[in-house]
Amino acid sequence: QVQLVESGGGLVKPGGSLRLSCAASGRTSSSSFMAWFRQAPGKEREFVAAIKGSDNSTYYADSVRGRFTIFRDHAKTFLRLNSLKAEDTAVYYCAAAAIYSPLLLTTEEMYEQWGQGTQVIVSS
Repeated sequence: QVQLVESGGGLVKPGGSLRLSCAASGRTSSSSFMAWFRQAPGKEREFVAAIKGSDNSTYYADSVRGRFTIFRDHAKTFLRLNSLKAEDTAVYYCAAAAIYSPLLLTTEEMYEQWGQGTQVIVSS
């Protein structure tokens, strides 16, 4: 089993940047995909980005493509958030999946392990 702990959230002004970190411990070799999701107040949790463990292929939601970057370094997965907007305000969650399913990549169902989340607030 994999344990995930997020960090790096905070308050930032529109146009600013943040870097979120997800530290993984336990059986990290079993994770084929790592992903970030987010949940804004009053909304359902939504897919943000994912990275494939075997070749670092990346996948993004249309709403963040070109502004956010997901990358890995050893047992940590990062999400770089640039050009932040008020609508990016949310709790950001790290997730891990052992088995890849193309149809489920952007859904919560594919991911077995989740972190507790880190809050990002974009406000002037």
